[in-house]
Amino acid sequence: MEPKHLLTPYKMGKFDLSHRVVLAPLTRQRSYGNVPQPHAILYYSQRTTPGGLLISEATGISDTAQGFPDTPGIWTKEQVEAWKPIVKAVHDKGGVFFCQLWHVGRVSNNGFQPNGEPPISSTDKPIISKTREEVDITEFSPPRRLKTNEIPHIINDFRLAAKNAIEAGFDGVEIHGGNTYLIGQFMKDSVNDRDDEYGGSLENRCRFGLEVVEAIVKEIGAERVGVRLSPFLDLMDEPDSNPNALGLYMAESLNKYNILYLHVIEPRMVLMEGKLQIPHAVFPMRKVFINGALIVAGGYDKDEGDKVIREGYADLVAFGRLFLANPDLPKRFEVNAMLSKYDRKTFYISDPVLGYTDYPFLLN
Repeated sequence: MEPKHLLTPYKMGKFDLSHRVVLAPLTRQRSYGNVPQPHAILYYSQRTTPGGLLISEATGISDTAQGFPDTPGIWTKEQVEAWKPIVKAVHDKGGVFFCQLWHVGRVSNNGFQPNGEPPISSTDKPIISKTREEVDITEFSPPRRLKTNEIPHIINDFRLAAKNAIEAGFDGVEIHGGNTYLIGQFMKDSVNDRDDEYGGSLENRCRFGLEVVEAIVKEIGAERVGVRLSPFLDLMDEPDSNPNALGLYMAESLNKYNILYLHVIEPRMVLMEGKLQIPHAVFPMRKVFINGALIVAGGYDKDEGDKVIREGYADLVAFGRLFLANPDLPKRFEVNAMLSKYDRKTFYISDPVLGYTDYPFLLN
């Protein structure tokens, strides 16, 4: 048998994937007024291959979930209707499309919130680093700590957003429990300073995220649910004192929900033997997460992706910046073509073409 690699097929639940190159979720600030726009039809369809898995840009679950200009939502009827032709375009080309659901929590300010209220979080501790200059120059506002009896309402917002995603035609949803956002703010012990059942112990800190998973699984079915985690990342003043224990606990806990996949971001690349290399810290999670597929992300190229698939370290590999700059990335991998370079300056601008749908394809 031919050794497994990025371009070998993979059966993920009921989905017959033709290759293991996944479009990673990428924040694209082109959804004016939080409503997906027609130019997203071209953007996503450009990156669709028959049997390829795409994960949408992070999509807000409610009017309190926003923290970035012009990011899409899926809590209103208008937003659901706007997503439908985008999803259809992906399906018309044979792709599998999951909607990533997020709530940014304290990574926001009053200007993004209903009636100018404070952002909500697990804590009332503000983010010390005041701006995210790569995205915009917005200052973060001090958050408001969610009361215990408010938490079920946020869980219900996630549930309704998942229901809306299925109505819009998505094949499933990915719950964003990574980076610096609300679920992570509950998980990480540097942020979560609660003294109720959602704070203190590792089990309590993970409770909110797992209750979100449970609610969504009950609403749309486990076979349509993925979860993204980044226990190793330290962004927005949000490290964890024991990221390995956090990752292991979540990976093991997710087994009981029989979710379709777990998507984990590797730690930041480190300098080893004179070059930047991926630390490959996810393997312990791989060993305990046994009921679904494992997707890894974080600095991978073709050679490294082939290696981790061949060795059984992961089932699929998500590519972000490389897939952005190379809409035909699986084809380029197949023929070992040169890759186009991405332009970091155009990642988060609002232009509907520049840095969005104008990256070149290989000439036939």
